[in-house]
Amino acid sequence: MSRKVCWSRVLHCDREAADRRASLCLAVLSLFLLIGWGCTAPEPAITDAKDALAMLQAGNARFARGAELHPHTDAIRRHELAQHGQHPYAAIVGCSDSRVPVEIVFDQGLGDLFVIRVAGNVIATDEAGTIEYAVEHMQIPLVIVLGHSNCGAVTAVVNGSHEHGSVLRLVEHIRPAVDQVRSRHPTLSEEKLIPLAVEQNVLHSMEDLISQSGVVREALNAGRMQLVGAVYDIDTALVRWLGPHPDQAQLLDSPITPSTEH
Repeated sequence: MSRKVCWSRVLHCDREAADRRASLCLAVLSLFLLIGWGCTAPEPAITDAKDALAMLQAGNARFARGAELHPHTDAIRRHELAQHGQHPYAAIVGCSDSRVPVEIVFDQGLGDLFVIRVAGNVIATDEAGTIEYAVEHMQIPLVIVLGHSNCGAVTAVVNGSHEHGSVLRLVEHIRPAVDQVRSRHPTLSEEKLIPLAVEQNVLHSMEDLISQSGVVREALNAGRMQLVGAVYDIDTALVRWLGPHPDQAQLLDSPITPSTEH
């Protein structure tokens, strides 16, 4: 009986000692990680629009072929951003559609992209102000207006859907793009008009931004940023790049127009 009690005590002591050693190892490991995080310098910011665009293109290519890296999503990145602040390299105005999650589409992580999402990727007062903040205060070198195939907001305008309330005010920002496409292609069916209207809507949003934002105009004129349009295909996952607005030079020379609300 005494032997059984003795062995029981030994085993109990061994378990306590093992627990203490494990706790000590965990504490030491945590200390090393904290020291490492505190001493880690933030990654250098991307300040060139061409480099920023190349990052987005490479990330989208990875996503489309199923070879995502899922960068910048770990605890070290979170700590870095908390300690040193955010330094995104691109601002993207995209649609609120759940099929177009911007960071996933471009295989980017925390702190990489400054994202503004709104139905129909329209640009009015709130969106323009948010972009101005990104350009002026975070010195973001690249702004993207990202449309997508099968956009419900654009489709609603093409089909003449009768909206009301705030939705009606929002889709009014899309109507000029649809009217332009319809005037150019009066014989096309609604089904064939939609992809053309999606692209024109991207250009129209770019036009709205340049027309109403003095901050963006100044940055474009000074060469501190680029404004680029793009359309994402929700089926193939590929982004088609439209480049700068074809009339950017003329838009920059035109008078500033007051911004509008949704």
